[in-house]
Amino acid sequence: MKLNLQITKVTIACIILLSTVNLTVKAQEVITLQKAIDLALERNLTIKQAQFSEALSEENLKQSKYNMLPNLTAGPQASFNFGRNIDPSTNQFTNQRIFALNGTLSSQVTLFQGGQLRNQIIENKLLLGADRSYTAKIKNDLILNVVTQYLQILTNQDLVTAAQQQIDIAKITLDRSQKSFDVGNQTQADLSQAKASLSTADLNYTNAENQLELSILTLKQYMEMPSATNITFEKPDISKFKNVNTLYNAETVLQTALAVNPDVKLAEIRQKAAEQDIKVARGNYFPSVVLFGQVGTNYSDARRLQGAPFATGRVDTVGFVQNSGNAVVVPNYSAPILHYPIGKQLSDNFNQSVGISLQIPIFNRFNSRTLVRKAKITNENAIVTAQLAKNNLSKIIYQAVWDVKAADKKYQSTLQTYNANKDAFNVIQQRYNVGLVNSLDYNTSLTNLNKSQFDLIQAQYEVVFRSKVIDYYLGNPITL
Repeated sequence: MKLNLQITKVTIACIILLSTVNLTVKAQEVITLQKAIDLALERNLTIKQAQFSEALSEENLKQSKYNMLPNLTAGPQASFNFGRNIDPSTNQFTNQRIFALNGTLSSQVTLFQGGQLRNQIIENKLLLGADRSYTAKIKNDLILNVVTQYLQILTNQDLVTAAQQQIDIAKITLDRSQKSFDVGNQTQADLSQAKASLSTADLNYTNAENQLELSILTLKQYMEMPSATNITFEKPDISKFKNVNTLYNAETVLQTALAVNPDVKLAEIRQKAAEQDIKVARGNYFPSVVLFGQVGTNYSDARRLQGAPFATGRVDTVGFVQNSGNAVVVPNYSAPILHYPIGKQLSDNFNQSVGISLQIPIFNRFNSRTLVRKAKITNENAIVTAQLAKNNLSKIIYQAVWDVKAADKKYQSTLQTYNANKDAFNVIQQRYNVGLVNSLDYNTSLTNLNKSQFDLIQAQYEVVFRSKVIDYYLGNPITL
């Protein structure tokens, strides 16, 4: 019994150990920027919806091409007719039950329809291109959002690390203040100030940690990942970002962006499709020419086949000779009514027809004119939309170029401020340790150092982010 109990305990311990190892492995899953982008592109539902729309447009294009082919229609029909009706095989009135069959096989092809079929194919090609550009736009926007959030996570991680370092410094300062207070070298106010500095450092750490968790949650949502998933992030070498390009010519960037930006391409393609739709609408003014052909046959069980006559053996008197009075007789012949077999009847009733149909629109309650006018209005709106997309892109590019230059200037200023505060804190800390500086001046210097360090971290990542935005509009791959 004891042995079984020991085995059970060992088994439970092994299960717990394996579970712990499994959780540790999961917790060590590292998400790189490229992996985050790939997961977001693979799982994002908005992209899937755009791809579905793209697939529908592709089917519309195929169908517009198929519309130029001839169609083929079969029309078999079977019926029972009762009472007085027309025999569909002989078109004669009859008063009996009739079982009838008839069928047709017809085909027609449009020879001319004002160019509508051809113009519709061209328009559907443009619409398919527009949907593909829209899908690309969603992907590019998502990539930019993922990169932005990834950089925000890296920023927040460094802020958490810096906040923890400030807590360590504040604890050391509090410990020294407590010892100095115990020996009478500092007042209660100095000790309270040290405690307040530690509380402030704890608050800064809590805020930084909350911001980090929020940024991670947002990135998980972009990746369609459960919020409870344990992940870590690959931190790139910050030193390689010291030579980030911040010198761009706004007009040069704009000209490149106009050729690759999906928003502009989408607006331009939709404008071309709207222009093509005018040609489709104008096709309603023209006559249409259709070539058609048809074959058919029918059967009726009421129809009978007249057989060959034969002598019945009877002699019929047909008249008398005028002078002699002798009777004139002839043999009697009879033609039997035979059953008309279905196969022979269908063969005998087989018919064909071929012809050309011309339909000329004369007056259709101004429907064609209304369609053309609406297409023209839609095209004018599409032209304005395309120009608006270009104008918006121009504003965004000039703003982005200014932002990256401003971010670089801010980084240089924050770097100088941080170095100055760091040097000042080192001097004050040395003087504070020998009692030449009071706790108020020491805590003020520490606060200034903390703030400058946080500002430096944010400014450094802002430079990276702003430069990546320029890469995005230039169509360059976004990597860290």
